[in-house]
Amino acid sequence: MSNQLSKYIHQFTTLRRDYKNGGAPHKPVLLLSIIQLFEKEIYNSNEIRLLPELVAVFKSTWNQLVTTEHYSNFSMPFYHLSSANFWTLIPNEGCEVWINSKTSMRSFNNLKIAVNYALIDKELAILLKDGSTRDILKVCLLEKYFPKTNHVYNDDLTIFPSENIIYENSEEYQKQVITLKKQLKDDDFQEELFVRSGLFKREITKIYNNTCAISGLRVDALADISMLDACHIVPFSESYNDSITNGIALCPNLHRAFDRGLITISNDYKVIVSNQFKEASNSSYTISQFNNNKILLPNDQKLYPSLKGFSQHRDKFGF
Repeated sequence: MSNQLSKYIHQFTTLRRDYKNGGAPHKPVLLLSIIQLFEKEIYNSNEIRLLPELVAVFKSTWNQLVTTEHYSNFSMPFYHLSSANFWTLIPNEGCEVWINSKTSMRSFNNLKIAVNYALIDKELAILLKDGSTRDILKVCLLEKYFPKTNHVYNDDLTIFPSENIIYENSEEYQKQVITLKKQLKDDDFQEELFVRSGLFKREITKIYNNTCAISGLRVDALADISMLDACHIVPFSESYNDSITNGIALCPNLHRAFDRGLITISNDYKVIVSNQFKEASNSSYTISQFNNNKILLPNDQKLYPSLKGFSQHRDKFGF
C-alpha cells in the first residue's frame, strides 16, 4: 500500500466530528458522495465544485446510511471539512470574510454565494480517479462510520433519483413545490430547489440537443462548463415552475434579451423582436436578424415550450 493511500486512509478514518448520538455522519456522507461523483466522472480534478449532483447524491447517501437522529444539513460538512488537512475552501471574490464565519455558513444559500469551490490535495484527487484506490477509501469510510448500515449502501443509483419530476404537468409541479415550501425547513427547501434547478438545466439543454432554439448555435461542452442556458419562460421566482414546458434552450446573449423583453415568442413559435431598442445594422450579431424566424422545437410535441408561458411573457413586456 502506498504511503499516500495510507495517509488518506488515516485522515478519512479520523475525521473530527461531534460525537453526540453516536457521532455526526455528515462528513463521511459528503466524502462518500464525492467518491461517487469521481466514479461517474463528474469530478475529474481536485476542484470540488458545489454541483446539484453533489447535493442530490448527499441526500440519497444520507437516506441509505443514516439511521440516527441527526439533521441532514449539507452546508455544515462542506464548510467544516476545512478542519481536515486535505480540504481548503476557495471563496468567491469579496466573500473572503464570510468563510471565516461558522454562523454564516449554516445557510445553504450563503454557502452558494460565498464559496467558489473546495480544493482537495492533488494527490487525493489522483487516488479518487483510480478505481482500485477509490474503492479502498470508500470501504474504509463505510466500515468506520456505518458498520450497521453499510450492507445496504448502493452507489450505483441514478444521480437524480427523481429526475422525472420536471416532466410532470406544470400545474402539478407548481403545487408540489409550494407544498414542499410549506413542509420543509428553509435550508432543506433551498437544497431541494438547487437539485431541481440542476435537473432543469440538464434536461432542457438535452432535449434541445445542446442547440440554441433561436440562433441554431450548437455547443457540446465539457460536463462542468455550460455554453448554453436553460431559460425559464416564466421566471421561477414568479411561477415555482421548473417543469420542461417552462423552459427553452438559449445562448447567453439571447437568454438575456429574452429576460429583458427585447425578444419574445409568438403563438406560432416565431421570434418577435422589440422595436424599443437600437443596434448596429451592419453587425453580423444583431438580434433583429432572427425576427419572424421559427424557433427550434423538441422532437416530442409534449415537450414543446408553453404557449401560455409565452403569452404571459408578451403581456409582461407589452408586445
